[in-house]
Amino acid sequence: MTATPTDALVPLTRTPLFDHHVAAGAKMVPFAGYEMPVQYPMGVLKEHLWTREKAGLFDVSHMGQAYLVSADKKHETAAAFLERFVPADMIGLGPRQQRYTQLLNEDGGIIDDLMVTALDPARHPGVLMLVVNASRKDVDFAILAAAADQTKSIRLVPNRQYALIALQGPAANAVLTAMAPAAAAIPFMHGERIDIGGIAAHVSRSGYTGEDGFEISVLASDVADLWSRLAADDRVQPIGLGARDSLRLEAGLSLYGHELDETTSPIEAGLAWSIQKRRRSDGGFPGADRIRRELSDGPRRKRVGIQPEGRAPARDGTEILSENGDKIGVVTSGGFGPSVGGPIAMGYVAAQHASPGTPLNLMVRGKPLPARVVALPFIPHRFRRQPDAS
Repeated sequence: MTATPTDALVPLTRTPLFDHHVAAGAKMVPFAGYEMPVQYPMGVLKEHLWTREKAGLFDVSHMGQAYLVSADKKHETAAAFLERFVPADMIGLGPRQQRYTQLLNEDGGIIDDLMVTALDPARHPGVLMLVVNASRKDVDFAILAAAADQTKSIRLVPNRQYALIALQGPAANAVLTAMAPAAAAIPFMHGERIDIGGIAAHVSRSGYTGEDGFEISVLASDVADLWSRLAADDRVQPIGLGARDSLRLEAGLSLYGHELDETTSPIEAGLAWSIQKRRRSDGGFPGADRIRRELSDGPRRKRVGIQPEGRAPARDGTEILSENGDKIGVVTSGGFGPSVGGPIAMGYVAAQHASPGTPLNLMVRGKPLPARVVALPFIPHRFRRQPDAS
């Protein structure tokens, strides 16, 4: 987790939960234009382990939420529009299904990565819900809004009056379903509008930790009440950005501005799985020629997991060398993995050095430290693929 360069230069925005974070003793830091909790008195390591063992509660209201609304109330209209910008199959997205994808530039580089949900057609026909990164939401929304204005068949509606929180960990299901039994039946990577103790919410079974859990969108006026109710459960602790970053790193999940940027393709980033068969064959998205070439021939570099030997972590920007001392890549994220019990990192290396087990050297404080390529994720994902019976 790294603050963006402009954070100190612009007025910071506060989420609707700012007072709750301060009252809980959180250390607040600038991040993506917001004042956000980096940790609470428990500390990053304990917050991380608590989420792996019980349930962590995260404020992610800095993320961007928006709707793509089709004038004819048809899913295909909104989906076809979005497919002009992303490589995933949006037309084949079923009702209430969620899909991860990337907004691409003309060279196939990643402008942002995002989650897309096809809302319940009975309530919201022809509407796609988007959740994008905080640091990129103005860029994303400007691109989509400009194209929507030209077509007249689509509107982009930023959802600024809503907050977003995440409940993650092995106890998340029991905690939320005690308040909202309907949550138990939500499949992985699906979203539903449900009632949580009288609070209307859009709940998706998804997250950024590698654990089972939920992301919950509610009116900003309701989020403090919901946060307090969830935090009152003995199995729940509030978790800051520090542990959110170590959790996603252990889970091998990319972060925009680190593993993902406008020079990096989804194939280099190890995200080929997010491009469905129809889009691979038909193309029709920015950078399709590059991406299909990389799918066929392989990319020149690949995102890999890295296990340093010893205890010294390798932070982002660390040079990666071959055994012969040639520079072959760079670390994009690195730190201590509390569940792994040692330093871990991700980075890009030349494709011929990307096989698990390949020995590397990391230039840490001017000294080459031995490491090796390892398969991602560092710990197994524990997403709940099958929902509870309703």
